[in-house]
Amino acid sequence: MSKAHDLQQKQSFEISAVRRHYRLAACVGHAGVKETTMNKTDNHTSLTRRRMLQFAGAAALSSPMLARAAWPDRPIRLIVPSQAGGSPDIICRLLTAELARSFPQPFVIDNKPGAGGNIGMQEIVRSPADGYTLGYGNVGTLAINRTLYRKLPYDPDKQLVPVSLLGYVQNALVVRNELPAQHVKEFIALAKSRPGKLVMGSAGNGTTGHLGGELFKSMTGTFMVHVPYRGSPQAIQDLIGGQIDLMFDNLGSIIPHIKTGRVRILGVSGRSRSPVFPEVPTIAEAGVPGYETTAWGGIVAPAGTPRELITRLNGDINKALASPSLNEKYAALSFESTIGPPERLFDRALRETRLWADIIRRSGAQVD
Repeated sequence: MSKAHDLQQKQSFEISAVRRHYRLAACVGHAGVKETTMNKTDNHTSLTRRRMLQFAGAAALSSPMLARAAWPDRPIRLIVPSQAGGSPDIICRLLTAELARSFPQPFVIDNKPGAGGNIGMQEIVRSPADGYTLGYGNVGTLAINRTLYRKLPYDPDKQLVPVSLLGYVQNALVVRNELPAQHVKEFIALAKSRPGKLVMGSAGNGTTGHLGGELFKSMTGTFMVHVPYRGSPQAIQDLIGGQIDLMFDNLGSIIPHIKTGRVRILGVSGRSRSPVFPEVPTIAEAGVPGYETTAWGGIVAPAGTPRELITRLNGDINKALASPSLNEKYAALSFESTIGPPERLFDRALRETRLWADIIRRSGAQVD
């Protein structure tokens, strides 16, 4: 064969290779790279081939699927719709501390209290659905508020997706130390003798503390004035200071004050006694048969967050919830963790929406 024929075959091979790189770039990232005119010299062919490889790499990086594969590459914001120091805040901070042991990026807690959690929930649903904003949703924001508020500023079903149900916690009926009632029955008698005189604080409208108190009033025939706060810490300080007389509050936030003797516990709200205070009766066994309320919460994300990110987060959270060290910390708060798929959170919310709607109607509770 002639040298001219050999050169023609070599150029044909080089051109075919370059075309294959063009097709790779278009297939991987739809980069829309157009073929350029190829020079017949070997140097120009090599230069063109190098450029095509660069284009292909850029196209691959621009693919949404491959970009998500690099998630997370920056900190993740976790919005907690309540005040710092309250039970939801403590639960989330303990969880993120455990996640930090293996998760490649830190979680940043962003407290957004107010309006029964509605302010924080609005912030969550307005955030980009990119996996970098999560939120804490609980019995109040995912179930109670649907009935309690005539116009809810967010739609839990359409604007949120579940990530994980974290667990459950009881409430405690606590009173200021100066109040002359040592037991639930004594407290009921005192409240009946002072209709409208006792002041009941809560962590906010729509919380289980608020509605648990309303349920207690309706079941015992007592009348107490409700004063909502922007979170448990402020209400607890006023209880200690004597500005209010009683609270129904999550054990997670009130336990330290019970143990130090700054407030007095009369009963717990669940079906069984708390392992933290085994000597304290349930409210049901102490004089109000049938009384039971339980708070719960979990992690949510804005609707549209990619399913593969939800699945990964759920797996990481379940792993953290299985940790003995985290469960030991949760047990000290009387918080019972639970493991499962994302859907368990919204299944619970839908079931309890009906339950709390009945309690709201029975108690006559209103906020707007």
